[in-house]
Amino acid sequence: MRNYWSSVLLTIICVFFGYQIGGIQGAFIVAILGVLEISVSFDNAVFNAKILKDMTPFWQTMFLWVGILIAVFGMRLFLPILIVSVTSHLGLWETALLVVNDTAAYSTHLEAASTSITAFGGMFLLMIFLDFLFDPEKEHHWLGGVERFFGRFGEHATVSTIVALCVLIGMSLSIEDGKVATFLFSGVFGVALYFVMGLLKNAFEDKDAGEALTNTIKRGGFMSFMYLEVVDASFSLDGVIGAFAMSSDPIIIVLGLTIGAWTVRAITIHLVRTGLLNQYVYLESGAHFAIGVLGVIMLTHNLLHVPEIFTGLAGACLISLAIYSSIRHKKAQDKVAAVPA
Repeated sequence: MRNYWSSVLLTIICVFFGYQIGGIQGAFIVAILGVLEISVSFDNAVFNAKILKDMTPFWQTMFLWVGILIAVFGMRLFLPILIVSVTSHLGLWETALLVVNDTAAYSTHLEAASTSITAFGGMFLLMIFLDFLFDPEKEHHWLGGVERFFGRFGEHATVSTIVALCVLIGMSLSIEDGKVATFLFSGVFGVALYFVMGLLKNAFEDKDAGEALTNTIKRGGFMSFMYLEVVDASFSLDGVIGAFAMSSDPIIIVLGLTIGAWTVRAITIHLVRTGLLNQYVYLESGAHFAIGVLGVIMLTHNLLHVPEIFTGLAGACLISLAIYSSIRHKKAQDKVAAVPA
C-alpha cells in the first residue's frame, strides 16, 4: 500500500477542492472522473511499466514526479487549449480565457476539434497495438496460434504502417465530407509522430554510435521518458473529451483527471517494483489488446459515441482475462516442474 498512500491523499485533496467549487455535485463528479480515468488507463499503466522497468531509478523517479506535472497541466489542460486554439483559429490567450470565463463555449470548441484529437490519438495507439500484434519475436502468445499467425507478417517492417493506413482510409469513407481532410491529416500525423519517437528512441539507445556509454544511457532514458509522455497524451485525449459530458468546468475536470493520472503512475511504479509483469506473463498482451480496442474506439468517435464506462470495462475485462490466463499458465508450469524426471 505504500505505493498508493500519495494517491489516497491526492484524491482527498482533489475531492475537497471539487466540493469547494461545485458543492456535493462537484465533489462527486471529481471522484467519478478519477475512477473512469483509472479504469480507462489501466492498460496504459501496464504499457508504461514495460518500458519503465528497463530505465534507471533516476528516470523512474522523473516519470513519477516530473511526468505527473506534464501529464496533468501539459496533457490534460494545456494540450486541449492548444488544440482548440489551432482548430478554432483563436489566440492561445483568448482560448485560455474561455476556460475561465466561458466554459460552455470552450466545451463547444473542444467537441468541434474532436475529429483531429481522436484521429491523432487513435492512430498513435493503433500503431502501438499493431507493432505488438505483428512482433515475430514475442516470447509468450496469449492467443496462441492467432498471434503466431500475425507474427509471421512481422518480418516485413512496413506491415504495421500499411494496415494502420488502410484502417485510416477505410474509416475516412464514413466521415462527413467536411471532416475527411482533417481526419486523414490528423491520423497520418499520429502515425508519423509514432515513427519519429521510435526512431529517436532507437538512435539514442544505439551504443555503437560512437558516444560514451553513460551519455547514451542518459539520452536513451530521456527519449524513453518523452515516449511515455506522448503515449500518455494519446490516452488522455479521449478522456478529456469524454469528461466534458459530465462537467463543463475545466477545473473540475482537471481535478478528476489528476486523480486518475497520479493513480495510474502509482500502479505503474507498483508493477515495476514488484515484478508483476514477469509473474503474469500475459499481462502485457492484455494491455496491448486493450490499447488496440481504445484506438479503434477513438477512430470511430465520429460515427458513434461509446460511453467512457464501456471503454473502461472493455480494458478491465481484457486485463482481467490476461491475469487469469497468466495464473493458469503458471499453475501448469508448476505442475510440469513438480513431475519427477
